[in-house]
Amino acid sequence: MDKIWLEKSYPSGVEFEINPDKYSSIADLFFKYTKQYSSNTAFINMGSSITYQELLEQATAFAAYLQKDLGLVKGDKFAIMIPNLLQYPIALFGALISGLTVVNVNPLYTPRELQHQLKDSGAKSILILENFANVLETVIAKTDVQQVIITRVGDRLSAVKGAIVNSVIKYVKKQVPSYHLPGAIKFNQAMAKGAALNFTPVNVVGEDLAFLQYTGGTTGPSKGAMLTHRNLIANVEQSNASTKNVYEVGNEMMVTALPLYHIFALTSNCLCFIPFGGANLLITNPRDMPGFVKELGKYPFTAITGVNTLFNGLLHTPGFDKLDFSTLKLGFGGGMAVQRPVAELWEKVTGTRLLEGYGLTECSPLVTMSPYTQESYNGSIGVPAPSTDVRLIGDDGEEVAIGQPGEMWVKGPQVMKGYYNRQDATDEVLKDGWLATGDIATVDEEGFFRIVDRKKDMIIVSGFNVFPNEIEEVLVMHAGILEAAAIGVKNDATGEAVKVFIVKKDPDLTEQDVFDHCNEMLTNYKRPKFVEFMVELPKTNVGKVLRKELRK
Repeated sequence: MDKIWLEKSYPSGVEFEINPDKYSSIADLFFKYTKQYSSNTAFINMGSSITYQELLEQATAFAAYLQKDLGLVKGDKFAIMIPNLLQYPIALFGALISGLTVVNVNPLYTPRELQHQLKDSGAKSILILENFANVLETVIAKTDVQQVIITRVGDRLSAVKGAIVNSVIKYVKKQVPSYHLPGAIKFNQAMAKGAALNFTPVNVVGEDLAFLQYTGGTTGPSKGAMLTHRNLIANVEQSNASTKNVYEVGNEMMVTALPLYHIFALTSNCLCFIPFGGANLLITNPRDMPGFVKELGKYPFTAITGVNTLFNGLLHTPGFDKLDFSTLKLGFGGGMAVQRPVAELWEKVTGTRLLEGYGLTECSPLVTMSPYTQESYNGSIGVPAPSTDVRLIGDDGEEVAIGQPGEMWVKGPQVMKGYYNRQDATDEVLKDGWLATGDIATVDEEGFFRIVDRKKDMIIVSGFNVFPNEIEEVLVMHAGILEAAAIGVKNDATGEAVKVFIVKKDPDLTEQDVFDHCNEMLTNYKRPKFVEFMVELPKTNVGKVLRKELRK
């Protein structure tokens, strides 16, 4: 089923193949466009902004500090543990142009998770927000980290605003636990030192490791996906080819609410917008929905990425429907299934389409994408990105027929080299150049793919396959349900039974209301047998529902 998608599935003008070697590295891309768009705004955060020229100067200063003061050399691992702040792109590109491998770290990690990632990656240095420095203190002796750079939320804001923000966070909100990290240097001091040093250019090539991007670790300790510069360049070219004729050079503003340390925002927002000279509006705390909506009201944003829960949250936040959406071109959802009720309400409120795509860390991440010419939500994750092959493999190891579910296997220049120091895990998923994703999908006659569910999340009731995504989408069609999640629980009669967890929109919603709704919408074996109401569902830092936590 090679190249199953048909020409009519793609918008006119989109190239079916891309050149993954268009740039020799991310550093090459960075230098080219920061000079070309020097006066354009690159990043905005908390009312402050930096141009591409300022980004170039500051990233180069940081790179010089890493080289000359810390003594880091090409191939060394550099960890970044901060949320969406201006410091992130400065440090990111400073590390990449130095030839370092970036290890992105979730700031909300527990000591156990942080220790594992730092030790597994062999990171020699880390940039960390001071709010989380106490966590690092407890584990640093058990890692290879030798140098610590500490930043504060307001460090790249104006002097007056930065001082106020830092003071309020530390002394009023008391969000900075005490810590003791001898020898740590402050970010602004590092920047000042770097500005007085000369950066020595590094020959970074496509096969060099750009990132050790750790997966969620749903089946044991998290693993570092080895992503090369070529992997990321390929994915930037694939993504931008898929949206050809949508974005205009110098006239775009992307809302970046998902954290840049997550592969989705890292590629789709940060890297993909650089060739357009576009701006990224960085949202530091998207969980503060009223504050998020207030920030959106200040800017003529043209695109936004997110997960289903983020879009749903915005739609149910007072004031969002009053925003000016006249400049908005599209919303792009990934990370988890975009549910039909959310997509349809988004289109009604904003007047723009909410397109869905599919990707995973191991693919840098984009694999498929809904064509931007698609008139409305159709429940699919779109068609394969240019230069990407997708096969659906059944339990017998053979390709399945059109319309039948099978595990997605992916092949393309965006597929990782493997898992860092985990040949066993690499061999489990990489087979003759194909990546076995663990996701179950179907494909129709026109080449549109639909994710049925994760292979490991599938529920088997009396021998029938039940997919949680379907149950969850039916549940949120009920006017009284805000969010829902479904899992399988042991059942003596049927092997497994469906249990659902629900966050109410209507406080008067009852268990019987849920059963009645499902009885109308689902065949018998798919219907929930157990209902549990919750104040909120457990989620990842990007808003993806954690079914594994519900299973516990």
